[in-house]
Amino acid sequence: MKARVTEHLLSFVLVALVLICALFILKSRQDTARTASLSGIRDYTSLSFMDYDDPFQRALLRDVMDIYFPGSHDRNDSLVTAALRYRQEAFNRSVQTSDMREELSAAKAVQLFGMYLKFLFVYVLVMAISWYGVQTLAVWRFVAERREPIPGRRVRQYFLRALSIGASLVLFSPAYVIAYSVRTEFNTDTLFFMVLLGVVSNGLLMTYANKFHAFLTAESRKGYVETALAKNLRNTWDTRTGISLAAIVRPLKRFDGHVFNHIFMNARVQYFSTIKEQASFLITGLIIIEMALNIHGHFSYEMLRQLLYGNYDIVIAIILGIFFTVKATEMAADYLAHKEWLKYENH
Repeated sequence: MKARVTEHLLSFVLVALVLICALFILKSRQDTARTASLSGIRDYTSLSFMDYDDPFQRALLRDVMDIYFPGSHDRNDSLVTAALRYRQEAFNRSVQTSDMREELSAAKAVQLFGMYLKFLFVYVLVMAISWYGVQTLAVWRFVAERREPIPGRRVRQYFLRALSIGASLVLFSPAYVIAYSVRTEFNTDTLFFMVLLGVVSNGLLMTYANKFHAFLTAESRKGYVETALAKNLRNTWDTRTGISLAAIVRPLKRFDGHVFNHIFMNARVQYFSTIKEQASFLITGLIIIEMALNIHGHFSYEMLRQLLYGNYDIVIAIILGIFFTVKATEMAADYLAHKEWLKYENH
């Protein structure tokens, strides 16, 4: 376990170093481009006594340059014109980007940390709900497949099938499609709606419920099931003597005295390996939701905004926060899997 933790920490440090190096490269290229744009006119753009907006002073500067550099009238005129154009462009750029240029100051870091906590709250809540939903849907489907069909309820079965098809259309829909069909305006007070979209959209529940169901099916075909049956464990699937609906929907699932308890516990251990994949899938979905819906004041939307404005130090800080969340989830998943395997070894 220590080796896995070390591996995760080293990968985080490596990615952080790569991103910091990329930041220095970008800054260096920006400085090089700025220096190239000043080539030949640097000395004329920083004349403190010169007012380039005054035509008289520009003409006077040309005359002075003709005296000091005789025979270069055209070159002197082009230098003065280039210096004037550069100062005008610099002024216009400063006015246009006055509200856009930001640096990673202490105040900005505090603001980003608040956004990160909001993002982390939504992520953890969606992860917990989807963890419960994935297992509940998979268990319900697995048990339903083994129950005998009740005669005379064909209409009800057709209704449930149609309802499941309609639910699948929603559960596999992109988040922004669902959002725009429900409401047209978003503000910073949409945490509940963010959680709802994170759970029911992008196919998250259905994809991983199918994976958990596959684990249950594979475990049900293993030899230890026959051994459990030989120990007189229950093997009925009806709600009265087998597995009740209350047992399926409870948060902490246990099926004591039933053969399915062993199937479920072993499938859950295997499911720990997919939590890393599910976490990355979920974080990607949350990022898309915030970016596509322009939800102001949220972590991922802030990354898009700062990327647009070219504030790459802030962008890299946000990326590191997201990557740290992924690595923390992976470490937690490895710890849970390791803890479960220790239980099996002790038994």
